[in-house]
Amino acid sequence: MAKEPALATIAVYSLKGGVGKTTFSVNLAWASASISKRRTLLWDLDPQAASSWLLSTDLESRDAAQAIFSKDVEVRKLIQPTTVPGLDLIAADTSLRSLDHLFREMDKKKRLAKLIDSLGKDYDRIILDCPPGLTETSEQVLRAADLIVIPVIPSPLSQRAMGEVARYLVQRGGNHAPILPVYSMVDRRRSLHRKALDEQPGWGAIPMASTIEQMTVRRKPLGAFAPASPPAQAFGALWTMVERQVQQAETLPQPTAQACAGGSGNRRAASCGSIGRP
Repeated sequence: MAKEPALATIAVYSLKGGVGKTTFSVNLAWASASISKRRTLLWDLDPQAASSWLLSTDLESRDAAQAIFSKDVEVRKLIQPTTVPGLDLIAADTSLRSLDHLFREMDKKKRLAKLIDSLGKDYDRIILDCPPGLTETSEQVLRAADLIVIPVIPSPLSQRAMGEVARYLVQRGGNHAPILPVYSMVDRRRSLHRKALDEQPGWGAIPMASTIEQMTVRRKPLGAFAPASPPAQAFGALWTMVERQVQQAETLPQPTAQACAGGSGNRRAASCGSIGRP
């Protein structure tokens, strides 16, 4: 009998907004459910609720997403099916705008991690769509995740933001989840983008494409309407990388995040591969 996969939590996170986190979250969740046939939950923690809008089958606004954390609502009561078979959703709403304040008041550093653990019998993969910034919510995410996927636009500001996340993890000390940086919105016609790709050929890369914009028109992941398109293929390859990293995380020694903490700008970002638990 095949062994059931252990629950793994993959956070899609960036210090900087506008780097494609929602696109990554939705397409990785689709790949988990549709390619790997994992029992998958997408948990939208961003009050902008873009992932929720793309995938939700429930058009009624509940403003209850924060209540999960204050124990006013049992977590399973807010789980809903999506338009993708095998993929469930905990939708975001505007109540999450004050989630950081709630976490500070509760002073429970692993509240999110404990909620995720309670879902371990129901799911194989949980994808977290995280709000940007270093906040109380991001602290909860960084403690709960088994892998942190960071979309990075091939530009100095976005690369610097990724390096700052790695620096923060080093300064915080203790164990942290491996970091998997991935280039996002890549336009190979631009010399800056080509230079970044040449400096870090081991990173995954998601191309800029009009097909990705069609996700918001069709309200579907790429794999559901354009599976042969270059970005859909790139996300499939990225999911293979994620699965490999998750499966190896418990058995192989990981390098430290120190390599990303030094240097600046492109040099620092280029020195970062998949950065693991120190």
